[in-house]
Amino acid sequence: MLEDVDARIVAELAADGRCSYTDLAERVGLSVSAVHQRVRRLEERGAIRGYAARLDAEQLGLPLTAFISLTPIDPAAPDDYPQRLAGLGAIESCYSVAGTESYIVKVRVASPGALETLLSQIRTRAAVSTRTTVVLSTPFEDRQVVPPKETDR
Repeated sequence: MLEDVDARIVAELAADGRCSYTDLAERVGLSVSAVHQRVRRLEERGAIRGYAARLDAEQLGLPLTAFISLTPIDPAAPDDYPQRLAGLGAIESCYSVAGTESYIVKVRVASPGALETLLSQIRTRAAVSTRTTVVLSTPFEDRQVVPPKETDR
């Protein structure tokens, strides 16, 4: 769990990852050097894992998003699906899940035909059956986790 000040720093950086240390210090009420030290410690302990640009998949030519559930054909097969599928660039995320499926992957592709090709590649590489859910619209996405305040714990 994070201290309240660290939680405020993380929340500010989640909202604006390009925020300068000066602006961040003003927003959380600390000196620039204190904020810099706290951010460095948060990075070192892994609370802040990195900074990245958020890209618009549609503008990149990848308008179709789908979630694909993976179920092993042979339950005794090794659980190495993430390694088998890591080379498929259309897979944006891979989640190990409880339930009937072993994994759910989030993919972005250019067209239904590209999705069909990707499904074939997944089935071949991982020896799994698949169940696909195509996304029709995305009201919100990539929301940043907001750490709880000490008073919320």
